[in-house]
Amino acid sequence: MLKKEFQQKDVNRMRNLISGKVTDKTAIQSGYEKHQETHKEGDVWEEDGKKWTIKNGIKQSVTKFDKIKQLAILPLSCPSCKKAMKITNLNKKMYAIHQKCFDCVIEMETALKARGEYLEYEKKMMNANKNSMLEDLERALDDWMHQSDSFVSEDGVVEDWSGKQDKAPVYQEFKEAIKKGRETEI
Repeated sequence: MLKKEFQQKDVNRMRNLISGKVTDKTAIQSGYEKHQETHKEGDVWEEDGKKWTIKNGIKQSVTKFDKIKQLAILPLSCPSCKKAMKITNLNKKMYAIHQKCFDCVIEMETALKARGEYLEYEKKMMNANKNSMLEDLERALDDWMHQSDSFVSEDGVVEDWSGKQDKAPVYQEFKEAIKKGRETEI
């Protein structure tokens, strides 16, 4: 014995499913019907304050990080030499830096060595790496300076773990060291 009685719309829905009419309606409904827009592959439109597009037949949102995502994705072929780019750590690393496969980077660096310009290129790459690391260090230093040294214990007591030390002199010393590091060339 059934615990629940079936309504007419439930029976109609089952008939539609069995007969293959999955999109047919089971009940008559009145009210507002939203205007439907049809979009094609590659269209970009805005809906409810958000941008959308259709890629490979799938509706996707367009975000400000799409360009960054494209840099992280390894293409099937090298943009420079048009050869197939195998998924190796060397190709991933060189594509992230130079937007070329590892073989093209080797050829470019060999040409720089032949022209006598490799040492300047190497210094430029090393200085860019050093400056990036110094920026990360400076962000970590700023976070350390502005973080609270007090914690709430499980009893609800606020504990001060600073040791009554002033962070300002250490902060200034590190800031000056970072500034010197930026000014010095490798």
